Amino acid sequence: MKQFLRSDHCGYLSSKDIGKIVKLNGWVHSVRDHGGVIFIDLRDISGICQIVFNPTIESECHDIAESFKPEFVIAIEGEVHARTKDMINPKIATGEIEIMVHKVKLLNPSITPPFLITEDQNVSEEVRLKYRYLDLRRPQMQSNLIMRHKITHSVRNFLESQDFFEIETPMLNKSTPEGARDFLVPSRIQRGKFYALPQSPQIFKQILMVSGFERYYQVVRCFRDEDLRADRQPEFTQIDIEMSFITKDVIISLMEKMFKHVLKDCYNIDIHTPIKKLSYDEAMSKYGTDRPDLRFDLEICEITNIVKNSDFKVFQSVFENGGKVCAINAKKGEKLSRKDIDDLTSYVGQFGAKGLAWMRVKEGKLESNIVKFFSESIQNEIIKSLDAHNGDLILFVADTVEVVLESMSNLRLKLAEMLSLIEKDKLSFTWVTDFPLFTYNKEAKRYDSVHHPFTSPNLDQIGLLDSDPLKVLSESYDLVLNGVELGGGSIRMHNRDLQSKIFRLLNIDENEAEEKFGFLLSALKFGAPPHGGIAFGLDRLVMLLQKASSIRDVIAFPKTQKGICLMSGAPSHVEEDQLLELSIKVDEQK
Repeated sequence: MKQFLRSDHCGYLSSKDIGKIVKLNGWVHSVRDHGGVIFIDLRDISGICQIVFNPTIESECHDIAESFKPEFVIAIEGEVHARTKDMINPKIATGEIEIMVHKVKLLNPSITPPFLITEDQNVSEEVRLKYRYLDLRRPQMQSNLIMRHKITHSVRNFLESQDFFEIETPMLNKSTPEGARDFLVPSRIQRGKFYALPQSPQIFKQILMVSGFERYYQVVRCFRDEDLRADRQPEFTQIDIEMSFITKDVIISLMEKMFKHVLKDCYNIDIHTPIKKLSYDEAMSKYGTDRPDLRFDLEICEITNIVKNSDFKVFQSVFENGGKVCAINAKKGEKLSRKDIDDLTSYVGQFGAKGLAWMRVKEGKLESNIVKFFSESIQNEIIKSLDAHNGDLILFVADTVEVVLESMSNLRLKLAEMLSLIEKDKLSFTWVTDFPLFTYNKEAKRYDSVHHPFTSPNLDQIGLLDSDPLKVLSESYDLVLNGVELGGGSIRMHNRDLQSKIFRLLNIDENEAEEKFGFLLSALKFGAPPHGGIAFGLDRLVMLLQKASSIRDVIAFPKTQKGICLMSGAPSHVEEDQLLELSIKVDEQK
């Protein structure tokens, strides 16, 4: 085997190597027999090159190659030749050359794979995940994981250039409420007690700030036992960052520099900084969501006060019941048919909207079956407020605030898709800031944290904590890319008394606070510095930059939406003896 040790990689050869004797190892990508001469595309992690078995040059090698099939693993030795002009393949990097083989060895055969290792195969995700080791041979999947490595490496290089320390935090911790269910790990030694896998390193990174490290980061695995979807996994990776003696603006500025560095380093893309900022209220009022996609316009416009005095009873009723009326101007929406509008009406119905009113703009006036209920002055105000012109289509939703915002935010995205307004290659970042500190949980009749219970309130509004907590804003910030939340963070509370006060407002009494967060509260008594941080979802970031449709395409071995690994069969039953050691009894569900 020694003579077959690789000297070069397939995808790195070029016309500069013509005349060179090379040794290559890889997989048979495809086989073509052209009148006795066998052409094979040989593939390794670097790419593909064409190797040639000519019986008039080396008949023994040719005879061996006749048995080769896709995914056989082989080693060859041969000379780099230039292809004739009419045989050059511009679609691959090695298209100007081929390897004339004079030695070959079969390293391992392969049974027929369930799908071809090419990009254009329409294979179900279930099959891809079951045979993930084959799916990962596909060039796009390899590109995704290689770019994930490069992005992670670039992040590390930047943060280390800014004097950050990478410090690991425990995987086995105590269960604390952080917004989702914990994955629990039973302790064999401490019977009846459980560790929890971390939903995030939140408390530990704050402890590191108290410990004086000042700048911490970690590329860390996190775990949440929650319902899954395309951008969720039970285990995911986070770029976790915390700093002492800083402000919100310092953190935002440094993170903008980090993303500017990463995108230039990994994709040679320049992004404009400073990144646009929206307040939470502005994002909700203009786009109906706190993670707006700003690759296109289509802003939402509230017109409740304009139409409340119309004769249209639907709008009147909504106004009288404390709801709102909002509209979107679908510029050049004249191309949308009545069927399209009917389909859009059904679409917003999924989000609770009871209907979708519409008006077209023709010759400077509004036309629809409901225009008669609106005076000329009201119509003119609608046209002015929505900057409507001939050919535009105005769509209205009237309902409770929650229904209107969710319906309009999704309608906005649907219209952008139908009208081809989204620039697929555009990267549109925005910061969303000034979130409320609390939301009110009507079912539980208590306040909940909008982010988490360690988020600092705006210090200028602390007086409102006693009189009107829902008016208090937080020192928090989210970074959004193309309508997806990449991550978020906040300034933390470094004062123990303020942290205890927030716990009380969240209905966490002293005993519960001590039980769940006692070690943090204790640490805050020992000169804790002002500090804050942020965490980004690495999986989501790579998904967006690689233009993948799901984070499962940028994770080597993901789970399905039911939390199953189709390749390994996890989760699985365990032996009864293992359960007895842990004092666990499983009740079989019927």
